[in-house]
Amino acid sequence: MVAGDPFRKRRFRPAPSPDGEPSQDRPGGTDAVRDGDAAQDGKDRLPSTKGRFERVRRGVRKGGSGAAAGLGFVADRILEIAPRIPVRDLATLRGQFPGLGPEEIADKLVAGAATSSATVGAGVGAAAMLPVPPALPAELAAEITAVAAIEIKLIAELHEVYGQRPPGSLRQRGIAYVQSWTEERGVDVTKPATFNGALSGRMKRELRQQIMKRTVRSLPNLVPFMIGAAVGAMMNRRDTKHVAEHVRDDLRRKQVAWDALPALPPLERPADPPPELPGDLHH
Repeated sequence: MVAGDPFRKRRFRPAPSPDGEPSQDRPGGTDAVRDGDAAQDGKDRLPSTKGRFERVRRGVRKGGSGAAAGLGFVADRILEIAPRIPVRDLATLRGQFPGLGPEEIADKLVAGAATSSATVGAGVGAAAMLPVPPALPAELAAEITAVAAIEIKLIAELHEVYGQRPPGSLRQRGIAYVQSWTEERGVDVTKPATFNGALSGRMKRELRQQIMKRTVRSLPNLVPFMIGAAVGAMMNRRDTKHVAEHVRDDLRRKQVAWDALPALPPLERPADPPPELPGDLHH
């Protein structure tokens, strides 16, 4: 290759630095040392990061166990109080609302229950709103149980109005109304096997799922000051009307006219109404 050949390859040499020392921007220079230091730092930090992940994992597991325990407690409490909820039979309702038909009485019942559940929602307060329900705060558990009692009473009396009283004992009817609340539909009185008072695994799962939905929707109620009260009242009123609408739609399809109903005995009065039920509904 001749001198001055324009096609000759030239070896690249780094330009000297201003003080005459070779540039550090080459393999083995400062960048490489810096990368090596970072890699070493990463190794040093690895145990600490792993420890943080482990603590987070344990916290999530603990929170999940607390939430599951809270849901189970609320579900058991609802099943316990359901047979103790006082229900007005059709004769009593017609005497309290003289001259009104089934739809008008049902409207009155829904309006009263919605007002009661809104009052419960407005009374719930806490220091701050929680982003997730890790252990189901006591305030929220109490609110959900109280609203469930209000809505179960409403559902039971709607069954009376539409001529769909389930047969059986107080416990059997109570369990049937809990199932109606869980599924948001009327009790099928033509299928006694569906409300024989037995607590199937499927029903328990559905009940917990319904409680979880109510828990998530009720979290804004824990906002401090009057904001949470306003939100709680609004959401509880809406949810009660939502449940009532679904149950009424189902009961209308199976409605029995009052003059076609067989003579039914008066409903038993429970000896000790649940304290979760507002005092004005103890009748």
